[in-house]
Amino acid sequence: MSGEEEENAAELKIGDEFLKAKCLMNCEVALILEHKYEQLQQTSDDPMNQVSQVFEKSLQYVKRFSRYKNPDALCVLGNLCPETVEEAIAMVPSIRSKGRAHDDEAIEKMLNDLSLIKKFE
Repeated sequence: MSGEEEENAAELKIGDEFLKAKCLMNCEVALILEHKYEQLQQTSDDPMNQVSQVFEKSLQYVKRFSRYKNPDALCVLGNLCPETVEEAIAMVPSIRSKGRAHDDEAIEKMLNDLSLIKKFE
């Protein structure tokens, strides 16, 4: 994105660093932010001076709304929380059509695994 263009998330003008970014689950973002927070604590006498209000609120948000604690869980299905195979396919059609296509039984197992993870939180 050139220096002249203004970033605008509503129009998907979000900056070059986000163009190749991958989707993360809230639990993954929480792990990243917690690690960054720990780094700030170690490098500063007063870590609160290093942490912005946006950083703090973002960390609180992802901790509160992390449905899964397992960062290896399927990211998109984990965030969308479909309840049936048909709903999963409707939300993420590529689960059937791209390279690692899954059959209904494999999709059902993923949904069951995600459901079990959610129950133990």
